[in-house]
Amino acid sequence: MQLAYSALVRGDALPAVVVAAQRGDRRAFAELYRRFSRAVHGVVLARVRYCDAADLVQDVFAVALERLPQLGEAAAFPGWLLTIARNRSIDFVRGKRPIAMGDDLPELPVAASRASEVAQVLTALRALPDAYQETMILRLVEGMTGPEIAEQTGLSPGSVRVNLHRGMKLLRDQLGISEEGASDDKASG
Repeated sequence: MQLAYSALVRGDALPAVVVAAQRGDRRAFAELYRRFSRAVHGVVLARVRYCDAADLVQDVFAVALERLPQLGEAAAFPGWLLTIARNRSIDFVRGKRPIAMGDDLPELPVAASRASEVAQVLTALRALPDAYQETMILRLVEGMTGPEIAEQTGLSPGSVRVNLHRGMKLLRDQLGISEEGASDDKASG
């Protein structure tokens, strides 16, 4: 039994979409990709160079498609998928020679003078403790909201808020930005 595509577009509950994908509905799997590709990209980007992230995202979803019938509880899909993303990223990094992470930035829609600042921030984000790194990248790079991060990672909304707050403080410290300076930037921006 295939789930009608129109039902997917209406935003069916995640378990229903996962079950449909497990039964072979390719449109349901495409919907899972649409819903989770940003989160997977953020998790991957926390560990690999930007230029390698898109290919790894595709790899993660290929593995997920292959292993989806083995997923026992449909509601566990977000955590299961992000675990695949973490493991594939770690395996990828193990197989590569070390390269400076900021050296591979894509063509960014910022002035050339800002590109080094972007590289510095991305490097600082990757240097955060694991507990904050992914959450901060999902927020600042992928542009996800706190509730979206909670939904896609399985973290509680409170945990996401704490991770973002503490991660932002650590990021400011690493970049040498005082909280007063950050407040001034907000007021002037």
